[in-house]
Amino acid sequence: MAQDPYTVLGVARTAKAEDIRKAFHKLAKTHHPDVNPGDKAAEERFKGVSAAFDLLGDPEKRARFDRGEIDADGREMQRGFSGGNPFGAGAGGFNGGGARDARFDGMDFDEILGGVFSQRGRSGRSFSSRGADVPARLEIDLEESIKGAVKRVIFADGRTLDVTIPKGADEGQTLRLRGQGYPGRGGGAAGDALIELTIRRHPIYRREEADLHMDLLVSIPDAILGAKVDAPTPDGTVALTLPPATNSGAVLRLKGRGGWDGEAGKRGDLFAHVVLALPDQLDDKLIKFAETWRKERPWSPSRRS
Repeated sequence: MAQDPYTVLGVARTAKAEDIRKAFHKLAKTHHPDVNPGDKAAEERFKGVSAAFDLLGDPEKRARFDRGEIDADGREMQRGFSGGNPFGAGAGGFNGGGARDARFDGMDFDEILGGVFSQRGRSGRSFSSRGADVPARLEIDLEESIKGAVKRVIFADGRTLDVTIPKGADEGQTLRLRGQGYPGRGGGAAGDALIELTIRRHPIYRREEADLHMDLLVSIPDAILGAKVDAPTPDGTVALTLPPATNSGAVLRLKGRGGWDGEAGKRGDLFAHVVLALPDQLDDKLIKFAETWRKERPWSPSRRS
C-alpha cells in the first residue's frame, strides 16, 4: 500500500491546492530520473511523488481520500481488492505507452525541472533532454545601462560570450540568451544563458528611479554673480546657467539627462544640487576680502537678512 500522500509531498492536510502544486514541483525537480540517471531509488521516489500528486492534485480524489472513501492508491476502500499498479497509469503522469496522462494536463514539466526535464519518447524507453540553463552575473556602468552597450561575460567553465545590453537596462534585470546554455542530451535543445545585471555604484550620480541626482560644486563668485558652469551628465559635460545669487542647496534641473524610464519610454531628469566650494588654499587677498566683508556687512545665515 502506498504511503500517505500528504506525507510523501510533505504538506499538511489543510494545505491549499497551490501549496500542494509547489511541493510537487520541488520534489519532481529533485527526484526526476533525468536528473538522477541510473539512480533507482530516486526513480522510485519520483513515482511516489507523482502518485501522491495524482491523488491530491485532483480536488475530487482528494476529497474522497479525506473522507476515507479511497485509499492512498486511489482504490475504493469498501472493495478491499489488491494488486495492480500502485502508481496508477504510470509514473510521472504517463501511461504505459508513453502518452501523457490527462490528470497532468496543463502542467509544464519542462518548467518544473528548470529546463532539465526530458520528454519521454513514444516507445517509453528513449529520452531526449533539454540542456540546463547557465546563470551568470554581469556588472555594468550606469551610462551603459542608459545608452546600451556590448559587454563580454565569462562563465564559470571559462567560456566567454558577448552580450548586448539593451538601452534602459535596470538593476536586477535578467537577459535570456537562448541556446547559449549547456548542450542537451539525445538530440535535445541547448539550454539558455541567464545574465543577471547589476549596475555599478556611480561616483557622481545617485539614482532615484528614473531620475539622477548629483552635487554641483560652485565657486562663491559664480554663485554671487551668476555664471556658465560646466556640469557633468551621463551624455558628457554641458554648460549650465547659474543665476545670480544662487545659494548652496539650490537645485537645478536638467530635463531628459537622467536615467531611463522604461514605463514612459523616455529619459528621466538630472538634478544638480548646488554646493558652494572654496579653493583648497586661500591667498592673502581672498582672506583680506572676507575680513572686510564681514566687518562692513555683518551677516549670519540664521537671520536670513
